[in-house]
Amino acid sequence: MSLKINLRHLEDHEIHLAGELPVAELDLVVNDELIRTEKPLRYDLSAELLHDAVLVTGSLVLPLDCECGRCLKKFKTELKLSGWAAHLPLEGEEKVSIDGDCVDLTPFVREDILLDFPQHPLCRPDCAGLKKKKNPAVRAEAAEKSASVVWAELDKLKIK
Repeated sequence: MSLKINLRHLEDHEIHLAGELPVAELDLVVNDELIRTEKPLRYDLSAELLHDAVLVTGSLVLPLDCECGRCLKKFKTELKLSGWAAHLPLEGEEKVSIDGDCVDLTPFVREDILLDFPQHPLCRPDCAGLKKKKNPAVRAEAAEKSASVVWAELDKLKIK
């Protein structure tokens, strides 16, 4: 079940589409280990027939299960496209493909969702990341070892 508009229904008046589209139907290819899409896309759209095109406007909401890019904490968020719009030409070089009397919105929805995906998901904007353990004895010991290795390398040099 993809998101399709029947052009014959648009001949008399604009139509309203609302519902959910299973995420499998979107065929999203997400190559980010920090973002998972498992819940359906919610849509609330209006479509109207213009002279030589279809104009679709409305909102899209996709729930995301994420892992913070800084602290690795799991969190949920929503990708929201509240002012989403698509102008689909029915004539000319860039016309959309029509299957029977239907135009499939799924590729246009998929493209805009992927363009709006978070690049680095954060649990909150001011996330400080992973907490570092403070143990001064360990830090001093590591610094001492580091210094001794450097001096050992310098001792190997033969300067004339």
